[in-house]
Amino acid sequence: MSTFLNQREIADLTGVRIGKGGKTREQLQVAELKRMKIPHFVNARGCPVVARAVIEGGAQQPPQQHKGWEPALA
Repeated sequence: MSTFLNQREIADLTGVRIGKGGKTREQLQVAELKRMKIPHFVNARGCPVVARAVIEGGAQQPPQQHKGWEPALA
């Protein structure tokens, strides 16, 4: 299994399979990902890249307990 979603999975996620209105498929997918507030980045080819862990909920670390300030003892 890949670390990133493939093009078909991004199309399924966003609901965008083709471009329209003078915009490319990738531009519409990026706009939809932004609207859905899904973390992503755009690669050099202009394609959106989404980490699989973002969708599957993996790689989340539990909140760390803050013990408060303690003085450094010599």
